Amino acid sequence: MSIARFLSLAALTLVAVPLHAQPVQPFSLAALKAAQAAGKPVLIDAFAPWCPTCRAQAPTIEKLAADPAYKNLIILRLDYDHQTAEKKVLGIHQQSTLIAYKGNREVGRIVGITDPAQLRDFAATPLR
Repeated sequence: MSIARFLSLAALTLVAVPLHAQPVQPFSLAALKAAQAAGKPVLIDAFAPWCPTCRAQAPTIEKLAADPAYKNLIILRLDYDHQTAEKKVLGIHQQSTLIAYKGNREVGRIVGITDPAQLRDFAATPLR
């Protein structure tokens, strides 16, 4: 195989591989503060595995993590049942709460929304 053919195949491979957003990460106050200090957009997902609304939200949130349009969004999943101190700091009173931050500033909060279009639109809030 010639060098030119190899390089053209390599370039095609690079173009075909989409850029992905960050995977959904476990929530920690340290991770939130680091993202905020860097001015990153953040989406916090207060998730409980027993919650039907949380389970309905999860596939859309997972898709956001793989969507190149959301590649700059840091998604942090808070364990609603075990991270009680963190819930208190964030003012989370109900599972299925989503909070959007643009840097240090909270730019939105929703609870119980499961419609994929509404979730995508809300997740885009800190990206604007």
